[in-house]
Amino acid sequence: MDYMDGNEAPAGTQTLMHGIAVLRAVSDGARNLKEIVASTHLNRSTAHRLVQALCSERFLRDEGRSGLSLGPALIELGFKARDSISIQEVARPYLVDLGHETKDTIHLAIEDGGSVLYLDKIHGQRGVEIRSWPGCRMPLTYTGIGKALLIDDSKRWTSQYLQDRSLQDRSPEHDYANANIFANAMAKFARQGFAYDLEENQKYIRCVGAPIKGVNGKIIAAISISAIATFMPTERMRKLGVRIKQYAKEISEEMGYRISDDISTKSES
Repeated sequence: MDYMDGNEAPAGTQTLMHGIAVLRAVSDGARNLKEIVASTHLNRSTAHRLVQALCSERFLRDEGRSGLSLGPALIELGFKARDSISIQEVARPYLVDLGHETKDTIHLAIEDGGSVLYLDKIHGQRGVEIRSWPGCRMPLTYTGIGKALLIDDSKRWTSQYLQDRSLQDRSPEHDYANANIFANAMAKFARQGFAYDLEENQKYIRCVGAPIKGVNGKIIAAISISAIATFMPTERMRKLGVRIKQYAKEISEEMGYRISDDISTKSES
């Protein structure tokens, strides 16, 4: 079927949303008009004209026997969007809201050169200053936010633990006794979707961290909630873990993450 015959797309206020639905259907595997209609529940005539319009603007490509695929215009826009999106700008309002909700210190960080690089900080309202600031670095395996950055990469849990302890001149009272115990803890964090720092990085300070994911389900950053141990009993840490995971999910979605991206990434690994 030739989708490039020049017919105009259907008019009306729903056209844009219908066009997006067609793009998502093709993205999810629909390869012909019948599959698009089944996926979108559009009538055949409307779906056909939308496909024609999207092909003419290079958002879809008709590859003959192979069927429809996403077109180069989407790739071009994707690169422009990626270059224009700042994780700090996207995350900032969520960090502020999380700070108001918890009254604790909130951090945003990425991994850089094998360590945590803090990008943003919302100061807590409890009169206790956490030893951190935008631009500072911390070891990945001592911090809750660092563990969140590592949470999907089980191949690094042992090696990063050993590396951090070979480079850091510290012996925290609450550190993991060995790499196996650390790896077991990380496996639990991975199952629940958030990680803890139980005073390993700073005495009397506890932390809950969760990863932010981008396109293809890759972890691109993490956020955390930190407070003195008095305000971080075990039950509250568990509840905060659920909340921070939800905040991280919402930021992830704004950064282009979809659950299907995560499933695809795991199936490839």
